[in-house]
Amino acid sequence: MNNLKQLKFWNFGGIYYFYFMIWALIFAFLPFWLNKTAHLDTSVSGLVFSAMAITALILEPLYGIIQDKLGLKKYLFGFVVLCLLFIGPFVQFAFIPLLEINAIFGAIVGGAYLSLCLNGGVGVVEAYMERSTRASNYEYGHVRLFGSLAGGTAAFIGGIMFVRNPYSIFWACTVSAVILGVLLWTLRVKKEEKEAVHSPEVTEEETPVTKENILNVFKNRSFWGFCIMMIGIATMFDVFDQQFPNYFASFFSDASRGELVFSRIASVQVFLEAGFMVLAPWFINKIGAKNGLILAGIVLFVRVIGSAFLTEIWMLATWRLLAAIEMPLMLVSIMKYITSVFDVRLSATVYMLGFNFAKQVGISIFSFVMGYLYNLIGFQSGYVVLSIIILVFVIAGAMIMRSEKFYNDSNRKLAAA
Repeated sequence: MNNLKQLKFWNFGGIYYFYFMIWALIFAFLPFWLNKTAHLDTSVSGLVFSAMAITALILEPLYGIIQDKLGLKKYLFGFVVLCLLFIGPFVQFAFIPLLEINAIFGAIVGGAYLSLCLNGGVGVVEAYMERSTRASNYEYGHVRLFGSLAGGTAAFIGGIMFVRNPYSIFWACTVSAVILGVLLWTLRVKKEEKEAVHSPEVTEEETPVTKENILNVFKNRSFWGFCIMMIGIATMFDVFDQQFPNYFASFFSDASRGELVFSRIASVQVFLEAGFMVLAPWFINKIGAKNGLILAGIVLFVRVIGSAFLTEIWMLATWRLLAAIEMPLMLVSIMKYITSVFDVRLSATVYMLGFNFAKQVGISIFSFVMGYLYNLIGFQSGYVVLSIIILVFVIAGAMIMRSEKFYNDSNRKLAAA
């Protein structure tokens, strides 16, 4: 039995590893590819990311409700894997021709397709895996660290691959999708394991989700505070990282050298992130999920403002490594806050809407805005503006959100009554 449990742990880990291998390869090197291979300026590149975000806005509400109704069934996850399989052929044979026909049209189509796999698809992956690991009595953060390991691997090998052949990145994603599909197909969560997760804190998890249950989420002030916090942290994390590789590479006389060095730094960062991911569940349990989110926002603010003023290469590299602390704090706090504050039957819906949907709303706006600002006032001044935006959203979200302790105390009083 223990051997089967260990095997399932590695199965979960493998799914996270190969999905986030694809994620890391694309998000680390897509900015380089759009600039160097597709020859797009920062404003059109920003439009690609905005298209990804807008497509996710359409998908997230549907994905959340569908996944909550499916529970532990894998159909929606399987659809995401199917889209991932065609990334290589799409970029090689369709993306560039579309951009040549019309840059704006090509950017929108390319961004929309990538969103099926990434901005929209990641919500399906995270929601399904959180529910499956919770049903199998695993700590989410311990399994999620495989995603960080994948990011480190992708950054290390991706730099070499990209310099030799920019298209190889996307074909590596297709190969990873094949392995991901096999791992998902072999994953099994037994009925008794689903029942074992039931506890006083997780009552009636198998009761059908109703329209009233979903509407109650929107009546909760913490949901709206959580959305604002996600724009301040998750949105700005992605917006900052979208074109930072080009900013970093600009400090090198040889851009290819800058791309390779950046890939090495990103690799170190993500392996450090994996180490912090092991400790994050314990740490968040100590300080609380809301406080963990606030701390993640502070780290992001420091990272962005530092990048505006620390213009030596070694300083930028060191400051980049702060993301290794920020990401585990954010991811673990998000999942713990959702399952502590909201009805766990709606964990996918809350995750899709409160995290992914809110994040994509922000990305669809700020990707284009920041791309325009980088052109207008430069990266350094743009980063000062971005850091102020982060601070405003994090403070506003923290003021509106209630801590999970508030809900635990309220539940105890109701039980006592």
